[in-house]
Amino acid sequence: MEQVSANRSHGGTQGVYTHQSSATGTPMTFSVFVPDHAPGAKLPVLWYLSGLTCTHANVTEKGEFRAACGEHGIIFVAPDTSPRGDDVPDGEGYDFGKGAGFYVDATEAPWSTHFHMRSYIEQELPALIAAEFPMSDMARQGITGHSMGGHGALTIALRNPERFRSVSAFSPIVSPLNCPWGEKALTGYIGADKAKWREYDACALIEDGARVAAVLVDQGEADNFLAEQLKTQLLVDACAKAGIAAIIRMQPGYDHSYNFISSFLAEHVAWHAERLR
Repeated sequence: MEQVSANRSHGGTQGVYTHQSSATGTPMTFSVFVPDHAPGAKLPVLWYLSGLTCTHANVTEKGEFRAACGEHGIIFVAPDTSPRGDDVPDGEGYDFGKGAGFYVDATEAPWSTHFHMRSYIEQELPALIAAEFPMSDMARQGITGHSMGGHGALTIALRNPERFRSVSAFSPIVSPLNCPWGEKALTGYIGADKAKWREYDACALIEDGARVAAVLVDQGEADNFLAEQLKTQLLVDACAKAGIAAIIRMQPGYDHSYNFISSFLAEHVAWHAERLR
């Protein structure tokens, strides 16, 4: 792991790092905010997964999370959304290929060579964080994300309930089985057999028996992707049927941008902090 930058902020250190990933076969960049802490202290870890076209930089520069993380003593980790590099294949449009890894392990050529973001987020990067940031308490992890990253946060938490004590999301793609973004990405990465998509669909995972203790979701009512791509009501219905304690808040006037995310991210950090004590 190499440090790209480090800056003092809100009583902590905001760092950006790069390393050679075995999961993707490419260099990967991520950011970590570490609040000041006593020697030997262990701090909980909150993961943030970004959406389509984004890198670690979007939330790091625009998320407005550091004051809340400093207050609650939470490490904030923001990885990239896909492998990068000249040898990495790319798709047509912003919603497939580089910047659009969908947090899956691709099985279809040519994507299966590098697009292993599920393994990267679930296995490789947590091991690296544990090794390189000894103040990280990997027994206390939460996860959140935006849009495609909200899809990633929900599905990863549902598949790994023993690892994540808390999960939240902003404007998540709640059912890739039922939206154009999901159909394009999962067909390309996983193939046409929709039965194989279910492990990458939050509503399908819940229907198939996966559970988390609670979930917090904020969704802007003025989000132009709400009706066709996000379909928040499907998650409302799935959680209600499964008895999952879901706080799903429709926020009037807010859109899909970081103006929305930054308005509520501190509240999400506090919500996770309650569950990660």
